[in-house]
Amino acid sequence: MTGKRTAKLAARLAVLSALGVMISAPFVWMIAASFKPRREVEDTRILPREPTAKNYPVVLDIVPDPVTKKYLGMRFGRWYFNSLLVATGVTLFQVLTSAMAAYAFSRLRWRGRDTVFILYLATMMIPGVVTMIPNFQMMVWFRFLNTYHGLIIPAAFSAFGTFLLRQFMLSISPSLDEAAMIDGAGHWRIFWDVVMPLARPGLIALSIVTFLGAYQSFFWPLIMLNEDQFFPMSVGMLALDSSYGLQTELIMAATVMNVVPLVILFAVFQKFLVKGLQLGGVKG
Repeated sequence: MTGKRTAKLAARLAVLSALGVMISAPFVWMIAASFKPRREVEDTRILPREPTAKNYPVVLDIVPDPVTKKYLGMRFGRWYFNSLLVATGVTLFQVLTSAMAAYAFSRLRWRGRDTVFILYLATMMIPGVVTMIPNFQMMVWFRFLNTYHGLIIPAAFSAFGTFLLRQFMLSISPSLDEAAMIDGAGHWRIFWDVVMPLARPGLIALSIVTFLGAYQSFFWPLIMLNEDQFFPMSVGMLALDSSYGLQTELIMAATVMNVVPLVILFAVFQKFLVKGLQLGGVKG
């Protein structure tokens, strides 16, 4: 029996190791290519023969391109700031609105509550491309084109976030609400001082998922913006593949810098994300 278990464990580790190599190979190539000079980018060799870190200051417009001897003129720092600003704004608003809606659907009793909740969840079945044109027309009507709030407000509400936080709030004992009401607390006080602290795992999980999605958003900023000062990184990086020609090593350097915040965020809050999603699916 011990030999069979050892063989099964070895086979499992071999399969997982092979999958890990397959998954990590593109990221390894991306990082390696960001340190390659232009003449080595098309080589089949993964690791650079003559590694250089000059691609990063070139993308940051600190030094000129060593091949063309010209500055790219990119606004990488500005685009980086825009991505972080929009992602942070979307996260704050979406977590707040989802928490308030979840409180109404889980802690308050009112006629038609469950029906409204089901209808609200049904909006998740509508493809985003269907609502893209109406949302864009509304942004034009409100004159929100080429603005930060035009990127943040349409994404400030989430049926998924409401569902996730509602699951957490349903697991909180109603006796806590009753005890708070006896002490004279209203619904707003109960929401902030009782329910929100106990729903912290769900809030953290939703914050991470929302931030990751908003930071990587591409299509909506692409149609909303035509001024590069408002571009997020996802849209701004198109300039490296269009205006400046195909410069793979610079694209990879920009991509590495673009994903660094996501990697750090996921590494720091990974256990909270897993715990939050697990606990959120326990009670229905």
